[in-house]
Amino acid sequence: MHARVLLVDDDPEMGKLLGIILKKRGFETLVARDGDEAQALLAEHEIDVVVTDVKMPGIDGITLCDRIVAGHPEMPVVVLTAFGSMETAIAAIRAGAYDFVTKPVDNAVLALAVERAARMGALRDEVRRLRDAVSASRGIEGILGDSPAMREVYDLLGRVASTDSTVLITGESGTGKELFARALHARSRRAHGPFVAINCAAVPVQLLESDLFGHRRGAFTDARADRKGLFQQAHGGTLFLDEVGEMPVELQPKLLRALQERRVRPVGGDAEVPVDVRVVTATNRDLETAIEEHHFREDLYYRLNVITLSLPPLRSRGGDILLLAQHFITRFAQRAGRTVTGLSPEAAARMMEYAWPGNVRELQNAIERAVALARYEQITVEDLPEKVRQYRPSHVVVASDDPAEIVPLEEVERRYILRVMESVGGNKSLAAQRLGLDRKTLYRKLERYGAP
Repeated sequence: MHARVLLVDDDPEMGKLLGIILKKRGFETLVARDGDEAQALLAEHEIDVVVTDVKMPGIDGITLCDRIVAGHPEMPVVVLTAFGSMETAIAAIRAGAYDFVTKPVDNAVLALAVERAARMGALRDEVRRLRDAVSASRGIEGILGDSPAMREVYDLLGRVASTDSTVLITGESGTGKELFARALHARSRRAHGPFVAINCAAVPVQLLESDLFGHRRGAFTDARADRKGLFQQAHGGTLFLDEVGEMPVELQPKLLRALQERRVRPVGGDAEVPVDVRVVTATNRDLETAIEEHHFREDLYYRLNVITLSLPPLRSRGGDILLLAQHFITRFAQRAGRTVTGLSPEAAARMMEYAWPGNVRELQNAIERAVALARYEQITVEDLPEKVRQYRPSHVVVASDDPAEIVPLEEVERRYILRVMESVGGNKSLAAQRLGLDRKTLYRKLERYGAP
């Protein structure tokens, strides 16, 4: 493996010999003749592992080890001790040495010790990096992610949070739309006001109207007293309408009027009530398609879609998958009182390959399960859900050296369009943008392919 090793030995011939041994194993080496020179090289160069002799003039190896561990706690140190000198070996371990190798040095034993130390150092660095990244990412109300796609979202969120403009948050199920709505509220001038949320798909139309706009006593059978609706309850704050694409068509004109006039009329009431709210909505539906299918009003869509905040699916966020996984591992391990610290390289690779159709919510559930089942300090492939273990990414083959595998151009187009549709979670408007097609052309092609 590629790593830089600092060799510390006052015997030039021994330092040269150790360097030859490790260079044959692919390591880059630097040599210091005493502790002072070693500390100077550590300050000037990026070092992955230190190998030091014990007996040296000036600073001895044990003292040097102690100083390195104090100043560079993530750096592993391998100490060379005389054969049979158990007291020295114990002193080295107490000073924080990762390992010790007895003299005369066995080439294979030394190389193995340095390889193990380098891997451990890399693992410590990665764990520290992930933990630092998790901490740094808490700057936006606990939202995690440092991928380019997420940085674009953060930038837009920061620019629109202080306004009163209506925001439409789009994204697949499980991408955290309500979390971003709360972040908008927390960063707005309305942060000290209420944040009121409702899932428009979870409430029957008769109750949804009353929930949103309130009702007067006697308006219907169970209306035994006046009741304020969510618009009034959110006065001075933010009203979050989740799954707004599922709102019944017959209720949409009343919502449009409330947004335009900043006034609501309770069910059974004669007078309108003024309200001061910022409305943030969210949907995982393609509203432009819903408009064409007459399931959503076009004028309401444009009133809601003043600013669009599009959340990327997890599969488009690259290394954020592992960042989020580490965050959930830490959370669930602490909750369960378990010593699970991270992912094995094989498990990490499998998670990066998986498409995560349920996005962050699915990832969270997978990690909670893995922490509960883990038999070691690291989560292995066997601890992951079966669909993650068995997943094989799909690829579009557009060329081959085998004439039998060459397909017509129309078939290549069909495969590619369907692959793009899969990558955007079935959002036809977004797929049309990515493909450079107008929506009607895409609809015709999908209809020809028999795709939904």
